[in-house]
Amino acid sequence: MIAITNSRIFDSVNKSIIENKVIIIKENLIEKIIPKEEFESKKYKTVIDANGKTIMPGMIDCHLHTAMFNCMTFHNFRVAQWEIRPELQQMYSLFHAQMCFDMGFTTLRDLGLATSRGLLTAEICAVRDSIDLGLFPGPRMLVAGWSHITGSHLDLIMPRAAIRPKDSTADGPYELRKQTRENLRTGVDVVKTCASGGGGTDKEEPDIINMTQEEINAIVDEAHNFHKIAAVHCFTPNAQKMSVKAGADTIEHMVFTDNEALQMIVDSGTYVTPTLSHRTDHAIDIRRNIGTPEFTLKKMKKIQPYAFETFQKMRDKGVNIAMGTDLGFDPEMGTNAKELEIYVDLGMDNAEALQTTTINAARAIKLDKIIGSIEVGKIADLIMVNGQPDKDVKILQKKENIEIVMKEGKIEVDRRDGNNKSALSVVPGDWKIPDYL
Repeated sequence: MIAITNSRIFDSVNKSIIENKVIIIKENLIEKIIPKEEFESKKYKTVIDANGKTIMPGMIDCHLHTAMFNCMTFHNFRVAQWEIRPELQQMYSLFHAQMCFDMGFTTLRDLGLATSRGLLTAEICAVRDSIDLGLFPGPRMLVAGWSHITGSHLDLIMPRAAIRPKDSTADGPYELRKQTRENLRTGVDVVKTCASGGGGTDKEEPDIINMTQEEINAIVDEAHNFHKIAAVHCFTPNAQKMSVKAGADTIEHMVFTDNEALQMIVDSGTYVTPTLSHRTDHAIDIRRNIGTPEFTLKKMKKIQPYAFETFQKMRDKGVNIAMGTDLGFDPEMGTNAKELEIYVDLGMDNAEALQTTTINAARAIKLDKIIGSIEVGKIADLIMVNGQPDKDVKILQKKENIEIVMKEGKIEVDRRDGNNKSALSVVPGDWKIPDYL
């Protein structure tokens, strides 16, 4: 058994700090939390003295794409998509997931990817399974499969001129049901679709309608028939209303909105992942450096203020917000926590921002009974932070401040004095860039 003493425990449910308690971990679960006066160290195999540091739930990113050609590992995504085989791309998916894990993100919801070879659904599911089987260190992963129409935003992540495999898209409710079922048979945890255009794609406007109500209803219905989550990409009020009517579990992005859409979202209790890391000037600069077309760069800058304004409207209205970054081509893998700083800059207090990446995120992905908070009976996904992130979330952006990452009761990352255990097998920056021209 493991005991953690002398810590500040972040209570993500009540947005408060608990002191003078000892966390007792048995196998992979939090067995009990006891007053420090009742603690007897000789009963425990391992005692971790937090020395006043903060213990908080492992963080959750509800929206990212580990198989994308990220700026940390590739020079030009438009070159890489033709030069990198899916087999190697799958290995980068694992590596990118480990980058996030190394920074305290113990759960990731990977919302999938399509390439010139087709959907990478099976490959990313295999990454998830290899971690679950204990072959590699890494986060808990929920993997999405795409169900989307020809010419949709998700389809246009690939160049328009690219040859698509026959089954990469589907049209009409029955084709989309079949595509969803095929993804479910592959083993996905989440079904992902899109109801509107998007931002990071070339020669596509955000306000186009990506499918009919009948089509989106079919996709969400199939996901729920198999007890899976449905996530819907929504840039516009119309897309948001369609998603709520269909019963979507999470709404992704929300760049534009209106009062009617906001009220529908509040009334339904649907969670929204804002993905603002992908909207910053830093992200746009990265996209310029890695070969993004000028049309796309201008579009990303144009929609930027609307995304920030909509976030503030969501928070003021009482929308359930779950942290998601949309890390993919940009920004750098492992910088997930910068999303929280943006939330604070736009009006959240620090502890509220922490809730979005802990209990709120767990509720959004339907795992709140086992993760997302430090409570008796839950899985011991914990991080020890040097500092007080409930007062300053920027602390979470520095690797040296993430002293311990524990997943399921096992210390996977340890940066305490005298320890140098990382989730990564290579020092950041030491790897080669495979597509450098």
